[in-house]
Amino acid sequence: MDEVNPVDMAKYVSARRAVDYVEDGMRVGLGTGSTAVWMVRCLGRLIRDEGLRMTGVPTSSRTADLARQCGVPVTTLEDARWLDLTIDGADEVDGNLALIKGGGGALLHEKIVATASDRMVVIADPAKSVETLGAFPLPVEVVPFGWQTTKALIEESLGGQDTGGRAVTLRQTQETPFRTDEGNLILDLHLHRIGDPRQLALLLNQIPGVVENGLFIDIADVLVTGRHDGSVQLRDVADGTVKREHVEIRDDDEVFAQMTR
Repeated sequence: MDEVNPVDMAKYVSARRAVDYVEDGMRVGLGTGSTAVWMVRCLGRLIRDEGLRMTGVPTSSRTADLARQCGVPVTTLEDARWLDLTIDGADEVDGNLALIKGGGGALLHEKIVATASDRMVVIADPAKSVETLGAFPLPVEVVPFGWQTTKALIEESLGGQDTGGRAVTLRQTQETPFRTDEGNLILDLHLHRIGDPRQLALLLNQIPGVVENGLFIDIADVLVTGRHDGSVQLRDVADGTVKREHVEIRDDDEVFAQMTR
């Protein structure tokens, strides 16, 4: 147990608890990111060991590949049409369950899938909870054509916003621009503090060339925050409840064992 990275353990605990929301026959949106990886692996174990029947709709090619490796049946959103549940991580989450997402570059698919679901469960470690969004750079997906103009328009628009910074950078992968699954680019907004996330989200999506932004407002329903000791907090915005539970971690759990290899 001491060999396991505490952050990875916290992510695993939140994922383990979150898959309890998945019921037989559900169509489930599968998020992208380091915490979502543990969620997909946990679903694979439930399918294999407990006979869970469900279908996943991945939010990225990476998640789709992992789901297939773990034995999780996948389909497209076009075929599923509507989902019962989406489970996904977050780069930041505030007290109102407003999120910043897109650190993995899948924010467009993630937002489409989440809004096509009856419920969104967010899985996170304690470090993702903040009082005010903005310390994590806000991703904005833009079309490649004229992206420099789009960047300049964003920088100009930020002048009237309540933020702690206004720097905008093009996301790079080594020496080349990062490309999303849709072939778009990502501009990262280094704002440090976002005073009015709702207003900023609306403003950004009005700028020509912007496809979508990484602010998820009024989308998340439940926040599952795991800790390395197995404790977990469940925050439900619908009923205003906060519950604390404990996830039993067994050394013979195959998913857990993968963390120590």
